[in-house]
Amino acid sequence: MKTLFVRNIHPETRESQLRALFSRCGTVRGIKLPMDIFTRRCRGVAMVDMEGHEARVAIAELDGAELNGQSIQVREERPRGKKRGRR
Repeated sequence: MKTLFVRNIHPETRESQLRALFSRCGTVRGIKLPMDIFTRRCRGVAMVDMEGHEARVAIAELDGAELNGQSIQVREERPRGKKRGRR
């Protein structure tokens, strides 16, 4: 399972629109679309869970695609490593 990080999403975008867009590339296992609690508008980012090979297809096909008049950016989310600091 891979998590894709999607940026530059229009504030009026809904989860159903993202699911329809990414479903063209494979099965969407889950979507997290953070919303502003006061305006109920999208914060401009989303995380989409897909299987590995389908996620690679989605990155290739959807990076730069237009959704609600804005060009979205699709990248594979990288896990954060341990921070190295002073001891």
